Amino acid sequence: MDYFSVGYVGLFFGSFLSATILPLSSEGILLLMLTQGYDPTLCFTVATIGNSLGGLTNYALGLLGNPNWLKRIGISHMKIRSFEHRIQTYGYWLAFFSWVPFVGDPLSVALGYFRVSFWRFFGLMVLGKALRYAVLIWMFGL
Repeated sequence: MDYFSVGYVGLFFGSFLSATILPLSSEGILLLMLTQGYDPTLCFTVATIGNSLGGLTNYALGLLGNPNWLKRIGISHMKIRSFEHRIQTYGYWLAFFSWVPFVGDPLSVALGYFRVSFWRFFGLMVLGKALRYAVLIWMFGL
């Protein structure tokens, strides 16, 4: 699919899908659109919404997780509880970094798995993703 040829809808879906495990670059789509004269504010808004909804999808997948799955791959119940305590105490701050390539998507799944507060997750995730797009637009002077 040529996301660029379908404008803002393509940016939305490209941003959504890039927040999943699919190897897409929402930044590339965003920059292409901006260089072609698309409105920076609208591009920022569409990319942030699409990417944030993709991040929520990862969080929701984590909510479906089952501790028995981790036990099957050799992770003890004690280790799971220890990790869960750390995640519940400080982990929601990790949602801010859900935009980071390669680690952000699994991080969102893990935060859902450990039932981190939805609103804390959501707020920090959106903030991180929005700042990433704002900095990108600012860096390229678009």
